[in-house]
Amino acid sequence: MAAPRRLRMALLEHELAQVRFQYNLVLAAILKAAERERQRARRRERRWWVREWILRRALFGQYETLMKELEAEHPADFKAFLRMEPQMYYELLNRVGPRITKSTTHRNPLDTGLKLAITLRFLATGSRSHDLAFAFRVPHNTIALFIPEVCQAIYDVYEDEMWATPQTEDEWRTVAEGFGDRWNFPHCCGAIDGKHVAIKKPPKSGSLYYNYKGFFSIVMLAVVDSNYKFIWVDVGSPGSCSDAGIFNRSRLEPGLREGTIGLPQPDSLPNDDRDTPYYMVGDDAFPLRQYMLKPYPHRHLAGDERFFNYRCSRASRVVENAFGILVNRFRCLLTTLEMRPSTVTKTVMACMTLHNLMRTRYPNIQNADLDREDEQGQFIASAWRDQTVLEDVQAAGNGPYIYTSRDIRPGYGRVPVEFRPSIGRCPLHRSATGTILSKALSHIGWSSVGARPVSVKKTSSSGCLRCTGHRPILGRAPADVFSDVVTMGLR
Repeated sequence: MAAPRRLRMALLEHELAQVRFQYNLVLAAILKAAERERQRARRRERRWWVREWILRRALFGQYETLMKELEAEHPADFKAFLRMEPQMYYELLNRVGPRITKSTTHRNPLDTGLKLAITLRFLATGSRSHDLAFAFRVPHNTIALFIPEVCQAIYDVYEDEMWATPQTEDEWRTVAEGFGDRWNFPHCCGAIDGKHVAIKKPPKSGSLYYNYKGFFSIVMLAVVDSNYKFIWVDVGSPGSCSDAGIFNRSRLEPGLREGTIGLPQPDSLPNDDRDTPYYMVGDDAFPLRQYMLKPYPHRHLAGDERFFNYRCSRASRVVENAFGILVNRFRCLLTTLEMRPSTVTKTVMACMTLHNLMRTRYPNIQNADLDREDEQGQFIASAWRDQTVLEDVQAAGNGPYIYTSRDIRPGYGRVPVEFRPSIGRCPLHRSATGTILSKALSHIGWSSVGARPVSVKKTSSSGCLRCTGHRPILGRAPADVFSDVVTMGLR
């Protein structure tokens, strides 16, 4: 009888301890709530509903004064202020304004034009909210609240128009024709690459957003057409992820692998009779597949292989140029954004949407930011090349080779040469096929240019010893070089 009695006493003591523990929790919560109420009661009353210098916004704010002066007197300075033409600003205001308008309550809300101007100024400069507050005379906490809303509204309004990813064979064939005509790389349906956007370390994230370059970031993986427009993008992955891993987890990879995104059926390249599939181009971070091409990774390549690397690099650098133009215009992407990753994603998407919008609305003005050649065929670098650009994503290895992908690359030695608008001035450009040119360049010790051509000067009135499409051909007269091309082609 003693044993069951001791067991019952132990159970009662255990239940009593649980009741005491729950009582203490409830008592602690009550005491904490009471302390909060006492602190709220002791809180000092606000001395101002709004500061006096903010009330003088209509007299001295940049939106009411400086922007009006720039629009009336110097439209070029207005463009430098907001990174867009006045007409483009008012189009945005008419389209985005209804989505960011607040209802009138006991106070008049901020003007939609003011909110849009502050957001565009932030995207153009990356200024802190306190700096924008003193310039536009709007409280910094209010600015921090409506900038993400305006960015999301810009993306929502233009999503269907500016992010119409090709879905049919005719749409993809149009993209491929652009790469064939402009960059002499047929069957290419886009150039893909990734870039880092620096951010402040998110709370309790550990090393998730820490990249191999030594700072915290998110990654934007994008596909670009031949006209530097983004046609597909994946934004928001942590900086510790490689672009190959992001690509494999995206919706694009299974669409390419299974053939469900509408790429055209394989057909022959120019000057060739073998069927070649349509594909995208990338760097060493991506695996070599039938739908993904990249340059040969080895050294001491044959002439045709070096020739393919040159052409592939020319096509894949389009995405690098697009990123450079993007961040040169919207310089907030060059700063460390002190926002949550979700807010940074909205900011990046708004910048890319505006990039596509301005390349669509004002193509002639936007082409001033591109690399070009003068009348003598000399390479002229665009302004963005002299600026700091984003960091490349870490390469994730070469990946396995596929036999069908390996067979695609040699076919480009038979594609006719159409390097640049300077065709005809350089002897190496005149009526030579890819095979003849690759042999000649191999014979004279040519190596691939890579991602950026070399600007050189003419040394003879009869031709150029080196041009924007080739490495230096030292010690050779133009006539001799052309003679070698023709002779080797006849062998």
